[in-house]
Amino acid sequence: MLLTLYFAQGLPSGFITQALPAILRDYDVSLEMIGLSGLLLAPWALKFLWAPVVDQYFSPKWGRSRSWILPLQLLSAMIVAAVGLFNPQQLSTPQTLWALYALLFFLSLIGATHDVAADGLATRSLSQLVRQSSDNKAIEATSTAHNPYQGMGNAVQVIGYRLGLILGGGVFLLVLGNWSWRYSFFAMAALIVLNTLPIWRYPENKHIAISQHQTQAKTDRMLSQIGHHRQASSTFDETLAEPKARSVAHYLTDNYGYFWHNREMRAWLTVLLSFKIVDGISSGMVKPMMVDMGIPTGSIGLWVSVLGSGASLLGAALAAWLLKRMAHHTALLSFNAFQVVTTGLYVLVAIGFEHPNWLGVGAGASIPFWWAYAANAVEHMAAAMALVAMLTMVMHYARHQKAGSDFTTQVCLLTVFSGVSHLVSGFIAAQLGYSGHFVLSVAVGVLCLLPIIYWRSVFVRSATD
Repeated sequence: MLLTLYFAQGLPSGFITQALPAILRDYDVSLEMIGLSGLLLAPWALKFLWAPVVDQYFSPKWGRSRSWILPLQLLSAMIVAAVGLFNPQQLSTPQTLWALYALLFFLSLIGATHDVAADGLATRSLSQLVRQSSDNKAIEATSTAHNPYQGMGNAVQVIGYRLGLILGGGVFLLVLGNWSWRYSFFAMAALIVLNTLPIWRYPENKHIAISQHQTQAKTDRMLSQIGHHRQASSTFDETLAEPKARSVAHYLTDNYGYFWHNREMRAWLTVLLSFKIVDGISSGMVKPMMVDMGIPTGSIGLWVSVLGSGASLLGAALAAWLLKRMAHHTALLSFNAFQVVTTGLYVLVAIGFEHPNWLGVGAGASIPFWWAYAANAVEHMAAAMALVAMLTMVMHYARHQKAGSDFTTQVCLLTVFSGVSHLVSGFIAAQLGYSGHFVLSVAVGVLCLLPIIYWRSVFVRSATD
């Protein structure tokens, strides 16, 4: 069920993040405008704002997560079909391009909300497996970032999502080269609908969802009453004067104060904010560079997107295997360092394209395309490994009673600065060239290892105290 759930989510995301940059460049859209496509990802950075709503409001008849997932997937299919009605020949005109961006922004908003519900379902389901199969002692042991189901569960999420990226990105470029624009998007919409069937038939435990919903409501009321009695003598007048302010403050503290309440969480916060900055800078310019190198979009679809996503599947599986054999905090640092190293391969490709004589390539000659294919595949494998390790730790820091909102808040924090860096990536590449752009990406990636090193030391110290 999780596999198909994230596969359906990955289809439109694959188009936006994988296929769209190559398509836009192929229709002579500027690098600056391609970089601004990062605005489409803004809902993924802001979804923490409505994540508590998704966690708290649902239909008991359909279940906490299915109440949101089912209608959102159907709505997503409808929007994908609507994109098929555009005329791609007019994408170079600002009016058509901004209209497409507006529709894709709405699609991204739906996908971000879908992700909140899906992450909550995955977190609760994997935690429930531990509770059903372990005694109390084992439960306590697995609550310290060593839940054996979390690594495998997150690997399934990444694999399902990456499969969606393959079809929505690389395979879609291949299909687009043989089918019309309209029928290609209609086929993607049909796949989304088809992958709605498993979650539609999934027997989400409504009783547990209802019980947790009621228990959390009672707990919140009790905590609110306790806090009120403790501070009644000093804050009575303030409470009467500003009840709404008190309510807002309680809401913010209850949902988000957890992420900076102690030294370890503050260290973890710096990791979340810096983890994907290098990915935001580099990833958006990879496919435009390949188009400028003369690689056909069909080849990009097959050898870059499909091969790269296949390498991602390998990386996710390898990460799941390694996470059973090494400390999760060590895996996070090691896998992320590996990704920084593999990003450096894009530097070699860019230099070979822009300054071939620096690498001993003869005048008038060009580097083989397989350089780009290989660099993309290795970097995608490393990125998938780092992502599985990161999501495993994100799940560790998600409180069970607020699984969806905590997980979502952390994922949103991952995209805050990466989204900003994606927005400016086109301008950086236009000014520095592709070589300077990727050199800068590697330098930033090295700096972003420092927060992980600091958090790891705090984490290990806290675990031993």
